[in-house]
Amino acid sequence: MLVRTHTLAVCEGIFFNMNQKLLSFIAMASLQQFTIGVEEEYMVLDPSTKELKSHQQSIINEGEKLFKDKIKAEMHQAVVEVGTAICKNVDEAYQEILSLRTGVSEIAKSLGYSIGASGTHPFSLWEKQLISDSSRYQELLNELQQAARSNLIFGLHVHVGMEDRKMAIHIANTARYFLPHIYALSTNSPFWESRNTGYKSYRSKVFDKFPRTGIPDYFESIEAYDNFVQLLIKTNCIDNAKKIWWDLRVHPVYNTIEFRICDVAMTIQETITITALFQAICAKIYSLRRQNINFINYQRALINENKWRASRYGIDGLLIDFGKEKEVPVKSLIDELLEFVDGVVDELGSRHHVEKVHKIFETGTGADRQLAIFKETGSLIEVVKSIEGCFLTV
Repeated sequence: MLVRTHTLAVCEGIFFNMNQKLLSFIAMASLQQFTIGVEEEYMVLDPSTKELKSHQQSIINEGEKLFKDKIKAEMHQAVVEVGTAICKNVDEAYQEILSLRTGVSEIAKSLGYSIGASGTHPFSLWEKQLISDSSRYQELLNELQQAARSNLIFGLHVHVGMEDRKMAIHIANTARYFLPHIYALSTNSPFWESRNTGYKSYRSKVFDKFPRTGIPDYFESIEAYDNFVQLLIKTNCIDNAKKIWWDLRVHPVYNTIEFRICDVAMTIQETITITALFQAICAKIYSLRRQNINFINYQRALINENKWRASRYGIDGLLIDFGKEKEVPVKSLIDELLEFVDGVVDELGSRHHVEKVHKIFETGTGADRQLAIFKETGSLIEVVKSIEGCFLTV
């Protein structure tokens, strides 16, 4: 009996270990669905004056020869937009962004321009910038008037793919809570038209003039979301769902969530760290859902309070911990976020990028570094020089 019991225990142990490995393999496979796409908007600069400068789409024309549809024009001709291919992990996204930034920088230099990444230009005036003659942008200008003309800002958009749109709306509902946390890390636009705005991210204040922006509402199902979009189309508010410019949106066709809240990051590593965090948040919420565990969904108005605080103070401020109903340092909440996603980052292969959050804590966000240089030199030109210098920083 003792031998048999021992044998049974050994067999059960082997079965348990095999079962755990199988479950681990299944979990890892399921997290591979969270593919990534990254879009960045760059400033085109005059190397001498450091002003924004229209490139007459010349950078786009040359860039298309190298990158094809990964490089695009934007409304203002002093903006270049790039977008990666679909990446299976953050290391792939890192290599793509490194390639795109390097290529755009070299093309710009060959044409007599330079490139930088900041949520706003510290001193150039939007009134002096040329508008692209694309029919799409002309239509937008006709509708939104000065709100569109003055929208000279530069953002980072992260797309995370997933298995279906039903899961996407569930993840989007929950991920809204974390938007201010990541936004605080991305703050990179303290200046606007030669003024220190007092905000770590003034870009969002400029964009707030657009309709259908900010933190989205909670939607009880993907059908409710689609019905909302169709109502806007039916009543001529929009002609397509891309004119919903929320800080986070479920794609109207594809199984993806797009995070749109962040300023464009000054460095490549900051872009990838932010991307890795968004991917990890989605994967963690998905993992909880698979265990029939739901995260609390908070009201849009409450999340907006935290968004404003993140915009104003960046990582040096306080956000509201809604569970504790008290103010908590941003860095403490981000540390809690790192603990929250810790169980998925190894399977995603992103730990080495996620942990670079601590470097941002040490050196400050792009906004912190811009403000430090201005405090030291009193020169916004020196601020732009620093932005240029960081463009290819890894």
